[in-house]
Amino acid sequence: MDFLNDLKERAADLAQAGVDLAQAGMAKSKQLAEIGRLNVNNATEESAIRKAYTEIGRLYYAERGMAPEAAYQALCEKITASKVTIEENKARIVELREESGVTEEEVPFVETDVPPEEPECGCTGCADELTDTAEDKTEE
Repeated sequence: MDFLNDLKERAADLAQAGVDLAQAGMAKSKQLAEIGRLNVNNATEESAIRKAYTEIGRLYYAERGMAPEAAYQALCEKITASKVTIEENKARIVELREESGVTEEEVPFVETDVPPEEPECGCTGCADELTDTAEDKTEE
């Protein structure tokens, strides 16, 4: 009988070990799932931060782009030059379409979400000056 009792004890120990392993596995899987959820939450928050930084930059440029503080001057100038280049490219696209008779259906026009450069004073002289400045920079 000792043999049967010993066998029962070993079976009970093995069963308990199996239960312990299953519980440990469940706890580990719960931890891994929570880590995954937290990583996704962090990525979402980082995306929100990037969007807020972008919006701050847009607001700053809209308000101070023509007279930025020294630390932001180079970046604002890059934005201004890029906006001018976009407008020049759009005008050239229109010219090429008119010359070749290409329709927008054949080569669709790609919209950008960047508004054209608008001088603060509203006159056209400043816009011409911006174009001249951008052209000078591209020639350098």
